[in-house]
Amino acid sequence: MAKGKIAIIGDGNVGTNLKKGLERTGYEVRSVGKEPDKVRELAKWGECIILAVPPNEIDSAVKEMGDGFKGKVVIDPSNIVDASYDFAGDVDRSGAEKLQAQLRDAQVVKAFNTVFAENMSDGKASGETLTLFYAGNDDKAKKQVREMGEALGFDPVDAGPLSNARWLETLGFLNITLGYKQEMGTDIGFRLVHPDAKTERPTEMAASQRA
Repeated sequence: MAKGKIAIIGDGNVGTNLKKGLERTGYEVRSVGKEPDKVRELAKWGECIILAVPPNEIDSAVKEMGDGFKGKVVIDPSNIVDASYDFAGDVDRSGAEKLQAQLRDAQVVKAFNTVFAENMSDGKASGETLTLFYAGNDDKAKKQVREMGEALGFDPVDAGPLSNARWLETLGFLNITLGYKQEMGTDIGFRLVHPDAKTERPTEMAASQRA
């Protein structure tokens, strides 16, 4: 039995990898690319919507959804950078907060933006569990995102209200900077050390399998 219906708007690297991982873990997932006439239909179908489009296409996607987003959880995994991978966001008001202002009848949660797309399907980089930071104003919406992250393999951490998406977006920029400008590649990521963290390393996994 499917865990829930996830509508992914966008079929690039982010949308593709999330679809792969979520389907593997038992969610019913449908996605759409640049097909404006199908976006509203898909948004209405989904119980949760992942807006996996570039920042410069968010306004168009919002318009194409019509009223399909009403009453839904909308996940925003975007990072606002320019063509040179420099930060183009706003630390006084995050992109997620602006999206929430557009989607007043939805619950926006910032999530997945601090992770490279290649690591989204299983929540790991270099074989180690990554932290999934998420921020939002609605506890039920955040619970859905936490469960989704746990199913994928992440260690989900509640980063607080949606206003804290400002800091998640700057953290996402740091991840991009390390990966591309510092040439560390995309098999990297952040892990928060905390008492309940899911942090089993490959060597520990091997030892537990031998026991």
